[in-house]
Amino acid sequence: MAAKALVVQNTALGGPGRFGDWLVEAGVAVQIVRAYEGTPLPPRLTQDALVMLGGGFMPDDDARAPWLAPTRALVAEALDAGTPVFGICLGGQLLAHVAGGAVAAEHGEPEIGSTPLTLRAEAQSDPLFHGLPRRVTAIERHVDAVTALPTGAVWLAESERCPYQAFRVGERAWGVQFHPETAPERIRAWDAQRLAAHGLDRAELLSRAMDDAVTATPVWRQLAHRFAALAQQSA
Repeated sequence: MAAKALVVQNTALGGPGRFGDWLVEAGVAVQIVRAYEGTPLPPRLTQDALVMLGGGFMPDDDARAPWLAPTRALVAEALDAGTPVFGICLGGQLLAHVAGGAVAAEHGEPEIGSTPLTLRAEAQSDPLFHGLPRRVTAIERHVDAVTALPTGAVWLAESERCPYQAFRVGERAWGVQFHPETAPERIRAWDAQRLAAHGLDRAELLSRAMDDAVTATPVWRQLAHRFAALAQQSA
C-alpha cells in the first residue's frame, strides 16, 4: 500500500508546489486539504505523514483562520504517535507553537527571495539534513518568526536575519522557515508594489533565485525524498 501524506493548505496561492511533486515522485500520495476554502480537516490523522504549508497568519490566529485549531490538534496527535511531520513557514511556526516554543509577529527583518542558509553541526546527524551542503540557499517570504524553540528541539539551520530556519521536534517532526516547495519561477507572481515597499525589485529577486536554484533545487529534492521515505516506513 502506498504511503499517504495529508497536506494542509492555508492560502489559495500557497500550494505544495514542487515539494508535493517530489513526494509523489518518491511514491507518496498527496492528499491536499484546502482549508482556506472551508474544507474540513479530518478529526484524526489516518495518513502516514502530515505536511503544513505557509500562509499569512500566526499559528493561533483562529479568528481569521478557524482551521488552525484542528490543524494544531493534528500536529499534537502526530507528535504523540511519532508520525512524520513537515511544517513550512507558518507550518513550521505552528509546529513550534504546539510543541511549546514561541512565535512573534513581524519579528526582526523580513526575508524575501533567495536567502543563504547555514546548516549547524547538529544537522549532520539529522535524518533529513545529514550530508547536505553546509551552505545552501532557499526561497524565503516571511515577516513573522519563531523566537524560541521548544524545549529539547534540535536546531538545524540558521540565516543572518533569522536564527531558527530549521529545527526538529522529537525524532520525526521538522519545521522550516524557508520555502523548499517554491520554485523560483513563482516569484514572477509576487506583488511588485509590495516588494518595492521593502526596497526590492521583482526582476532582481527572480534572477538571483534562478541562479541559486541550480545548486539549491537538488538539495531540497533530496530532503523531500528523505521525508517521503519516512512516510513509507510509517505506512
